[in-house]
Amino acid sequence: MELKSVTASVFFSSDVANPDTYTKFYCDLQMYTTTMSQPDPQLFMNQFTSWEVSTKDNKWQGRNITRYRNDEYDKIFRASESELDPVKRAAMFIRMNDIVVQNGVVLGIVQRPGVAALGAKLNANISGWDNNTWDLSDWYKEA
Repeated sequence: MELKSVTASVFFSSDVANPDTYTKFYCDLQMYTTTMSQPDPQLFMNQFTSWEVSTKDNKWQGRNITRYRNDEYDKIFRASESELDPVKRAAMFIRMNDIVVQNGVVLGIVQRPGVAALGAKLNANISGWDNNTWDLSDWYKEA
């Protein structure tokens, strides 16, 4: 086994000539943290669709860097793009998540739980998608 550590500025660069960028994925396993940047999972989950495969032909710009292909996943993803029922759509994304986890495409190795609490008289917007103090200037306490 060879363990290789690549400097982040190289690993996450868009240099198509460098073999050590994360979009090339020339190894059996690589580790880095990625997160959803918005509450809706569509953009995050399209990184496992077959049309997003990262290849030399598309200058390594595809989001599917693992080059994973699964017809069921693709079919569910396409259906989710036009599903208006939020419960049905959520079930589709749960199934897509199950597919990539069960097939070993994604290995969850780190969990970073967070806890937040407020006093009974403190009024603040706590977000599940951002840090807890994002709108600190709007916090106020009931008299």
